[in-house]
Amino acid sequence: MKSIALSCILTLFVCSAFSQTPLRVAVAGLSHGHVDWIFNRAEKSDIELVGIFEENPDLVERYAKRYNIDKSLFFSTLEDMLKEVKPDAVSAFGAISDHVTVVRACAPRKVHVMVEKPLATTLADAKEIEVLANKNNIHVLTNFETSWYQSNQQVKSMLEDGQLGDLRRVVVNDGHEGPKEIGVSDEFFDILTDPQKNGAGALVDFGCYGANLMTWLMKGERPISVTAVVHQNKPHIYKNVDDEATIILQYPRAQCVIQASWNWPFSRKDMEVYGTKGYAIAEDATTLATRLKHGSERQTIELAARPAPFDDPFSVLNAVVKGTLVLEENDLYGLRVNVATVEILEAAIRSAEKSKTVIL
Repeated sequence: MKSIALSCILTLFVCSAFSQTPLRVAVAGLSHGHVDWIFNRAEKSDIELVGIFEENPDLVERYAKRYNIDKSLFFSTLEDMLKEVKPDAVSAFGAISDHVTVVRACAPRKVHVMVEKPLATTLADAKEIEVLANKNNIHVLTNFETSWYQSNQQVKSMLEDGQLGDLRRVVVNDGHEGPKEIGVSDEFFDILTDPQKNGAGALVDFGCYGANLMTWLMKGERPISVTAVVHQNKPHIYKNVDDEATIILQYPRAQCVIQASWNWPFSRKDMEVYGTKGYAIAEDATTLATRLKHGSERQTIELAARPAPFDDPFSVLNAVVKGTLVLEENDLYGLRVNVATVEILEAAIRSAEKSKTVIL
């Protein structure tokens, strides 16, 4: 009996120690503009950067100098990095088309993966990632900035509580003035404007937010049809991809309009949700505007930021891998929602190419 009790105590001690130990995280790629996030969180100790894979020597020099990173952390091949440092997880910051390659390398080694949005450029790649994750029992998370927004969480709560009634219409507006206009790096510009690396232009870059959010609101339900129209307002800058996209997702009793653009006068990520009893508009991360039926006036509420670990994607990764956070089946970070997101984006690309609605 004493031995059983001692065993339980030791198990609890080991689990507690593991949960408090920094997660060993490696980076795959430095070309994505969001990679700086991982280097700008020195005040947090929940992860430890143990390796960086990057083929471009100019990027290696730039980041080593910018963040005073020891050159011994850099590797020119993904395989060498994984063999040498044996990370707990890898965060991918290369082209979207490279995500499946990263998971192929990590999954057999039981290394968890987090990628920047969206999960993949094709549904075939997304499904392969899902199969690899399930077969090897690893987590594959997809990071969207809008997953950090408390306003979006509040909208969903109002919908589930019945305050908004039955969901009828959602409008999601995402984008900015354009990659060149906001001054992204040459390497990131190359990704965003290459249809093979990025899948499309603004349609994928910002259309993915609406597809992700709507799938989440619909609890994983797929639309019955997808219709998309794209355009090049600035072909002299974005000659190979669209810079303007409108996507319509039709459900049996609801519709979502996604307005993804590199032509907004400023950066925006907002969502309007309309039900049979009222509406809720997530204007930014913490600002929520609501109006309910029967004569109530519009109200604007300032919310507190999402609590830890949801305020930081790397904290979420740490918590999920260590088991202190169990994501819901249809979580914004999860595979079910993000495979569906890629299916929507692929259908939108086909719809725009053929100038016709795609039935799913």
